[in-house]
Amino acid sequence: MDLSNEERKRKSDEVDGVSKKKKKEEEEERKKLEEQLKTQSQLIWGIKDKLNRFCSINDMKELLIANGQDVPSGESNVLDCLADGMSFGALEPCGECTGQLVFKGDAYYCTGNISAWTKCVYKTTTPKRKDWVTPKEFHEISFLKKFKFKRQNRIYPKEAPPQTVSAVKTESLASASSVQMSLPEGAPPDKPLTGMKLVAVGKLSKNKDDIKAAVEELGGKITGTANKASLCLSSKKELEKMTKKMEEVKDAGVRVVSEDFLTDIKSSGKDLQELVSLHTISPWGAEVKVESQAQPVASKSGAMAAKSTGKVKEEEGGSKSKKMKLTVKGGAAVDPDSGLENSAHVLEQGGKMYSATLGLVDIVRGTNSYYKLQLLEDDVQKRYWVFRSWGRVGTTIGGNKLDKFSDKNSAMNNFLTVYKEKTGNEWSCSNFTKYPNKFYPLEIDYGQDEEAVKRLTATAGTKSKLAKPIQELIKMIFDVESMKKAMVEFEIDLQKMPLGKLSKRQIQSAYALLTEVHQAVSDSLPEAQILDLSNRFYTLIPHDFGMKKPPLLNNLNYIQAKVQMLDNLLDIEVAYSLLRGGAQDNENDPIDINYEKLKTKIEVVDKSAEEADIILQYVKNTHAATHNTYTLEVQEIFKIQREGEHQRYRPFEELHNRQLLWHGSRATNYAGIMSQGLRIAPPEAPVTGYMFGKGVYFADMVSKSANYCHTSQSEPVGFLLLAEVALGN
Repeated sequence: MDLSNEERKRKSDEVDGVSKKKKKEEEEERKKLEEQLKTQSQLIWGIKDKLNRFCSINDMKELLIANGQDVPSGESNVLDCLADGMSFGALEPCGECTGQLVFKGDAYYCTGNISAWTKCVYKTTTPKRKDWVTPKEFHEISFLKKFKFKRQNRIYPKEAPPQTVSAVKTESLASASSVQMSLPEGAPPDKPLTGMKLVAVGKLSKNKDDIKAAVEELGGKITGTANKASLCLSSKKELEKMTKKMEEVKDAGVRVVSEDFLTDIKSSGKDLQELVSLHTISPWGAEVKVESQAQPVASKSGAMAAKSTGKVKEEEGGSKSKKMKLTVKGGAAVDPDSGLENSAHVLEQGGKMYSATLGLVDIVRGTNSYYKLQLLEDDVQKRYWVFRSWGRVGTTIGGNKLDKFSDKNSAMNNFLTVYKEKTGNEWSCSNFTKYPNKFYPLEIDYGQDEEAVKRLTATAGTKSKLAKPIQELIKMIFDVESMKKAMVEFEIDLQKMPLGKLSKRQIQSAYALLTEVHQAVSDSLPEAQILDLSNRFYTLIPHDFGMKKPPLLNNLNYIQAKVQMLDNLLDIEVAYSLLRGGAQDNENDPIDINYEKLKTKIEVVDKSAEEADIILQYVKNTHAATHNTYTLEVQEIFKIQREGEHQRYRPFEELHNRQLLWHGSRATNYAGIMSQGLRIAPPEAPVTGYMFGKGVYFADMVSKSANYCHTSQSEPVGFLLLAEVALGN
C-alpha cells in the first residue's frame, strides 16, 4: 500500500530528527574532548614551565632516576618525560623487554631491545604506571614541595583512538620505501648533516635565521618542502597541534626530531642514526633520505670522483653486479676506494690482519648496512692510513673516509677506537659479544686473487688433451660468471661477499638460524622472536635488497628457499676453491688442470652405443605429462667415475633393490658433486627444509629431476645425473 504524502513527510522528519540529534551529540562529544585535551595540554605545559623555572637539568635527571625512569638524551626529551610522569604517573618497564616506554604523538613506544640484534616493537596507549614520587631531598625546591600527584589517564585525540596493548606490526614500523636511503654514517665530524635537507615546522626556541645557520654549519640545508626533506625540526607542542604543514610532513613520511638534535649532534660522539632515534618525537618515519647518493672522494689524479661502494638493483628485471678488482698484498686486499691499492698494504701484526668487514641489519628500522675498516701501511715509507667505508648493502649509497697518520701507534689507536665504537668490542677480544645497534663482524676474507682465476681461464682449451665435449663440460661447471649469476639470483650481495670468501663456519651458523626460525614459525611464536632471528640471518649472509627493507623470515616456503640457497652456496664455494687451489702450472692447459682437481674419470659415450640408446629411451619414457612447459633433448652423454667410488659401492652391489635413478642440480653445483660426491645436508640445516627430510634425492621421472637444474630460455643447457642407487628394503 502506498504511503500518503503526510506519512512520508512524517517519516522523513523522524529520520532528519534522529540525524540532527546524532550530529548534535557528536558535536557535543567533540567539544567535550577538545576541552579535555586543552585542559590536559595546560597541565603538561604548566608543569614544564615550572620545571624550567625552578629546576636545573641535573635536578630533572635525578627526579627521573628517583622514579625508576631512564634519562633520555637532550634537555627537551628530559622535560617531556618528566612532565608526562608528573601528569599521569611513572611508567612501568615494557612487558616485552623491560625497556623504557616513551610517548611519541599517538602512543607509548618501547625504546628497548628484545635482544642485541633487534629493537623492541611494543607500543600501547594504556601503559602500566605507578604513582609519581617526589623524594624529600627535592623539597628545597618550592614547586616540587607543593606538587601533589593526582592519578589520571592520558587522553588522545579522536583521530588517534586508544588501542589495546599490542606489538606493532613490523611492516608499519619499517616503512622504508624505495625512496628511503641510509644515513651518511661517516660524514666528516664537523659536517654530519652533509647531503641532508631539513624542514623546520612551527614556533621553535630559535628564530629561522639561527636555525638555518646552525643546519648549514653542520653541512645540511633548510628546505620549505616536506617531501624533499630528510628530517623535520619541530616540538611536541607543534606535533600535538597537527597543523597543515605537519600533516604534509606526516604524509611524506619524514621523521620529526626535537630542536635539541642540533645541539646534541655537535657535542655527542654517537652515530647520526642513533641520535636521530634518540631525538625522534613523531610516531612515523623510517630511514632518513639523503640528497646525494654518493660522497665525493679524491681520485689518485687529484680530481673528484663519484664514490661507489656497491651495486644498484635495476627497477625492472634482474640486477647487474659491479665488478670490484681487489689487489692482494700479504694475504689481504686493499680496498680500491682508498686510492692506495698500488702503494700500500693492510697492516699485519701478531698474525692478525688489521681489516674488518661489519654488518648491521634491523628490519624494524629498514637498516641493511655495512662498514669496512682497514689500517694501511705504505709499501716503502713509514706512513699509515685508516680507511673506512660505509653504506647500504647492494646500493651505491654511502661514503668513505681516509685518515692519514705519521706513526703506526696513532694509526692503530684510531683503528682500535673506531672498531670499539662500531662494535662495542675490543679488537683483541677472543669472544665477540653483540650489542644493540652495533655492528657484527663478518668472517669474510677479501684476499682472493681474481687475476689468478682469470689467467687460469683466459687460455683454456688452447692445448688441452681432453675430448672436446669434456672440455666444454669442464668450462661450464667452472664458469665463474655462472656462479656469480646464481649468487645474484639468491639475492646475495657480491660486493660484501665475494665468491669463495664466506667462511664455512658462518654458513653453518646461518643453517642453525634457519633451523631456529623454522621452528619459531611452525610453533607460531611471537613475531618479535622471528624478527630477531631474521636480523641475525641477514647480518651473517649479506643480501642485496636494494632500497627495499629485508623481508621477515615468517614464511615456510621462503625459509626453505634460503636453505636451498645455503646448499648451493656451499657447492659454489667448493667449485671456486678448486678453481683457485693448487700450485701454479704453466705447462698444462687450465681445463686439464681443473679436470685433474675433480679426481673423477670422465668419458664421452657414443650416442650410437647400446648404453646410450637405453638412456635416450629412459629420457623419452619418463617425461611426466604434467611437466609440459618444456621438452628435453640429450646433447651429450658422459660416463663418470669418482676416485674410490666403486670401492665404496662394492658392499651394496648384491642388494636386491637397486635402480637407475635421476638426480638434477644447478650446473654450478657439479664441481662440488664430482669432487666430493652427493652430500646430505649438514647437521645445522633444518630437517623440514627438505621435502622428505635430510638425504640424497633421486627420482624415477627425468622431468622431475630436470626441474632442479634451474635452466631458463636464455640458459637452456643443464646437467642430469643417472646413477645406480642401492635402495635397500
